[in-house]
Amino acid sequence: MPAFLLSCLTYLGVALPGSTLGLLWPSMHISLHEPVGALGIVLAAGMVASAVSSTATGRILRTMPPRPPLAVGAALVSMALAVEAAAPAFWLIAAGSAGFGAGCGAIDAALNVYAAAHFGPRAITWMHASYGLGATVGPLLVTALLTAGAGWRATLASMAAVIGAIAVVLAVATHAWNVRPAVSLAAGSADRASHRPALLPNVLFTAVETGVESAAGIWGYVFLTSGRGLSPTVAGIVVSAYWAMMFGGRILLGPVAQRAGASRVLAIAVAGVPCGALLMTLPLPGGFAVAGMMTLGLAAAPVFPLITLASGGRPGGDGASSDGAAATAVGVQVAASAVGGAALPSGVGLAIGAVGGWAVGPLLLTLGVAMCAVYWAALR
Repeated sequence: MPAFLLSCLTYLGVALPGSTLGLLWPSMHISLHEPVGALGIVLAAGMVASAVSSTATGRILRTMPPRPPLAVGAALVSMALAVEAAAPAFWLIAAGSAGFGAGCGAIDAALNVYAAAHFGPRAITWMHASYGLGATVGPLLVTALLTAGAGWRATLASMAAVIGAIAVVLAVATHAWNVRPAVSLAAGSADRASHRPALLPNVLFTAVETGVESAAGIWGYVFLTSGRGLSPTVAGIVVSAYWAMMFGGRILLGPVAQRAGASRVLAIAVAGVPCGALLMTLPLPGGFAVAGMMTLGLAAAPVFPLITLASGGRPGGDGASSDGAAATAVGVQVAASAVGGAALPSGVGLAIGAVGGWAVGPLLLTLGVAMCAVYWAALR
């Protein structure tokens, strides 16, 4: 199986359980006799483990091809889900979340390091679109299993089996990742390194962008209902459409970036994020807030894959190159996305509790403007 198809399959597979904890937790915390708020501990354990694993994997990939970290990461995710499925106590759920985060961090870093060096704008955005597809299918699959009476333990066990099968495929695909260690590809890449964004601003940009993207999806329902007065049914449809826009945007804008140039599409997309947030913020009828969420979702869709391409030293997507510094940079960037994707939505949640759901729009606008400022600072 070609590396591109393996990358898409792996991303789709790990997205299935990654998007379903919110659906399973109501049953899990009752079964384990834990409060609802204990979910914060579970999420924190996974976030820290993912950040550490992503950073470490980026360094490991300086001296080895991506297949071992990918296979080990998938096996770790599968084992973590199996542990959670059989867990008799909460501490094993937290430990399983840490294992899950570590495995996902390794997979995320390895796939993005490889893609940054060997994929063009179209392929890398389509790879990320496969994650969005998995995140869409996962809740539907879990809902069907729970409705059929499977229970949360059987549901987790079934997903552990799926990821375990992917781990086996990754382990035996010895010829798919036809690439030497990143450090051996350094020849001729010094000139490309000058085109990479500076590491610190790039990491900060990634954290903020992922936080905006996640916060809009997580708190969009509260914003539209309590902040803008839309009905729960309409708000639910809009949030689903937001994630669908993320998926469709990556499918559609990948080929555009391939033809027009990744840097052009990235610059327009970055500018589009605060524009969407502005529509959400203005005191206009609810339809404008809906249009703002759709604009934000479409604009944010290609940003992470294309900034990853730039971090890997291939801003235009032409030719294949990588080096050890690029592998480390992409690993740190993936870690920043994990932290930003968890920390910023948590902060937005605190603000909602203090002042109300209407605050989501202004906060996303503030973060979007800050993201643009960091992006242009990184270019300079």
